[in-house]
Amino acid sequence: MPESPRVGAFAIVPSNDLPAAIPFWERLGFARIGGDAGYVIMSGWGCEVHLTQAGDGPWRVPEHNPFGIFIRTPEVEAIAARVDDLIIRPGGVLRHREWGMYEVGINGPDGLLVRVGWPSELMRQSG
Repeated sequence: MPESPRVGAFAIVPSNDLPAAIPFWERLGFARIGGDAGYVIMSGWGCEVHLTQAGDGPWRVPEHNPFGIFIRTPEVEAIAARVDDLIIRPGGVLRHREWGMYEVGINGPDGLLVRVGWPSELMRQSG
């Protein structure tokens, strides 16, 4: 029997090269669970991300990419370890932020900002 859908909001992330973006998400710990050639549904860490082939527009130049995604999970350190070479340095290194999140900033496909974090207070309670 298929799993019941979860209630939630999930990001739809445009990609200049959709087939090339999939390995990035797999490296983060996501797996493809559906979609087709122009739209891919990925799931991991209790989250879902939908990837779509981008159309035309000025954001197609990576440095103009206005998109970002935040993955909220207590597995921040495990994800950061999987993609250490993609962490944005110096500003994105894994640390407790002044806004109360323990997070890391990762450079994704097409200059997509991927932030992964969990409330600092909850990290301190479990550690």
